[in-house]
Amino acid sequence: MTKKVLVIGSGPAGYPAALKLAALGADVTVVEKAKAGGVCLNCGCIPSKSLLDAAHRFALVRKSEALSSNPQAGEDFFNSLDFSKIQARRQAAVDKLQRGVLTLFKAAKVKYIEGEASFVSPNSVKINGVEYSFDAVIIAAGTKPFYPPPFDQYKEYLYDNGNIFDIKQLPKKAIIIGGGVIGCEFACLFNAFGVDTTIVELSPTILPTEDEGAVRVLKSSFEKRGIKIKTSAAAKDMAVENGVKKIILSDGQTLEADLVLVAVGRTPDLENLNLKAAGVEWDRKGIKVNPKTMQVKDNIYAAGDVNWLCQLAHAATAQGETAAYNIMGIAHEYDNNLVPSAIYAWPESARIGLTLKEALAKGHKARAKKIFMLANGRAVTQEETEGFAQIVEDEETGLILGAQIVGPSAGEMIHIPLIAMATKMKAKEAGELIFAHPTVSEALKEAMLK
Repeated sequence: MTKKVLVIGSGPAGYPAALKLAALGADVTVVEKAKAGGVCLNCGCIPSKSLLDAAHRFALVRKSEALSSNPQAGEDFFNSLDFSKIQARRQAAVDKLQRGVLTLFKAAKVKYIEGEASFVSPNSVKINGVEYSFDAVIIAAGTKPFYPPPFDQYKEYLYDNGNIFDIKQLPKKAIIIGGGVIGCEFACLFNAFGVDTTIVELSPTILPTEDEGAVRVLKSSFEKRGIKIKTSAAAKDMAVENGVKKIILSDGQTLEADLVLVAVGRTPDLENLNLKAAGVEWDRKGIKVNPKTMQVKDNIYAAGDVNWLCQLAHAATAQGETAAYNIMGIAHEYDNNLVPSAIYAWPESARIGLTLKEALAKGHKARAKKIFMLANGRAVTQEETEGFAQIVEDEETGLILGAQIVGPSAGEMIHIPLIAMATKMKAKEAGELIFAHPTVSEALKEAMLK
């Protein structure tokens, strides 16, 4: 008998799970209350990378004006910036990929319903007033922006990491509340487009969960480019006067801007699912699952940001597919330790596994082996020498415990140590492989052999 499976949400957890289930022979229905592709495709990873790419191109042209016989070449190009065309390019990319998701559903015979699901029982939901039963369900409803006090009282005057893509024109001055990944990426974006940009971060440093060495490089680079950074700074209150937003900090200082982006995180989007009817409990950190199988209980699974294991799109995809396998009776486990992360600022930054500090705290006899981009031929020729490649090695086994990269193509290169870690290849063994020259990835090779 064909198993009927409902997938709630069509984001990076939901749509790959649905396609995997269909490939394994299930009768699959996906319900989506917003747009196909979820937050990642519509107001997250994809649109932000389109805007970041455009911003980086403008930044590079201005930087390379020394190569032109016209000293104003870079500035002239920058002055031709048409933000409406940049926004149209972003939307075209989103639309194309959204159509791709729906095409994949159609080809796989996955039923797609636009509407909001609400549990009636552990085996049924109501969608648009119609009750649907199922044998198993994957909850992949994603998250929504979080507004802490006092910003929760001023939402109508603020932007978050969802609606920021709706701006019609660039502001003159922007304040970004939150110095995490999203805050830092948008700081680079605004700064490259000529916006006077300030990051306000409650912690003593931006990117508080990242490698300390990586943070030093990024902070220095940001400040050299004119991005203002205020750390250990709490927003005590806010006021709006004649369209100007005023942020009052705990030290009494007042910052003014015409745009304020609140980027302090997201919270599970679960309020309207009526999970109580399914016997599922949740809190601000989402739904508790078995971290290897994604099972919540019996026939109910939760994948992606709603389970709070890892707030990354590619982690969500792996979790959704893991849930699909287990629903169909195929034992499969997810490993949160083998999820790489990348920060698409510039310089770019990426990491996998443990930092040296984390490795030592876990009792490993570990050491960090670092090669600076200043010594890398390709980085030198590109004049992108900020950063380094670092391998964290277990001195007793020679295995790679983690890696951190800051520099050009860091998000692409991080998969080299990932593969070595997943296959239990020792650092020296990976370093002895032949790398193309000249490439930035040779910095990793040298670090592994160090």
